[in-house]
Amino acid sequence: MANEVTIVECPRDAWQGLRQIIPTIEKVQYLTRLLKLGFCHIDAVSFVSPKHVPQMADSEAVMQQLSEVKAGPGKAPEIIGIVVNAQGLERALATPGVTTIGYPYSVSAYFRRANANMSRAESRELVDRLQRDTKAAGKNLVVYISMAFGNPYDEPWGAEIIEETLVWLKNVGVRTVSLADTVGTASPEDVARLYGAVKNSVAGVEIGVHLHSRPEHAPEKVLAAYEAGCRRFDGALTGLGGCPFAGDELIGNIPTEAILTTLAARGVSTGIDTKSLAVACAMTEELREKYVHVQKTIPPITSTTVN
Repeated sequence: MANEVTIVECPRDAWQGLRQIIPTIEKVQYLTRLLKLGFCHIDAVSFVSPKHVPQMADSEAVMQQLSEVKAGPGKAPEIIGIVVNAQGLERALATPGVTTIGYPYSVSAYFRRANANMSRAESRELVDRLQRDTKAAGKNLVVYISMAFGNPYDEPWGAEIIEETLVWLKNVGVRTVSLADTVGTASPEDVARLYGAVKNSVAGVEIGVHLHSRPEHAPEKVLAAYEAGCRRFDGALTGLGGCPFAGDELIGNIPTEAILTTLAARGVSTGIDTKSLAVACAMTEELREKYVHVQKTIPPITSTTVN
């Protein structure tokens, strides 16, 4: 149906910057409950250096245990594992249960160098390999265009740059792309304008959004993207997880509940009912109480945040 959407729940993005390590067993239990509550698209783990992202050091162990959980009836879940280099790709492909490889491709030269230490040519070469190897392994690939809605570095930016990137990705063979507002400064008008400008440039490619926002502006941004034609949304329950590159500490992941309630008000089918959402929010709040510091700190630019 035209009004159905894909909701991608992102505990990986929510957890990765936490200083307190969540035990492997609790991660597995949480992810298992998400699957049973109907969240069938989950950005679950990342295969990056444990030196930079200690929270994700147990990704293989998490997926090994999660892959042993019997899936419920219906379509098999999409489990996304994020990689930032060839070593991460090799780890992800060797890990059971990962169905989709995710890669952040930055259109900002400064952010690309600071976050992944790559040139534009090196990053594009990696995307070529990601597409070849994931296809050969029977897995999917989603590419996140970081800094898609602009950057704070006074670098060139415009819809034409995003369109060129999308066309290149399509030509490589990528069929799922997510536009990321990495610093969370895009207004609802910016979201609608960019999405509307590029959505028809790559027929056959699913274009989603991975937005950051102050909580009070989240519904407006979601609605702007939906009305512009977006049908794939990333979110994190209770807005857990922040955006270390934003100047405003209140800017973070868009709460999944804001996405679901905003779209439900428009009669949009999300596959998550009210009862399941309430349970998911409650168990996320439990994790927040146990592992999130009261005082939020803003970490330096590293590969910790990839979107």
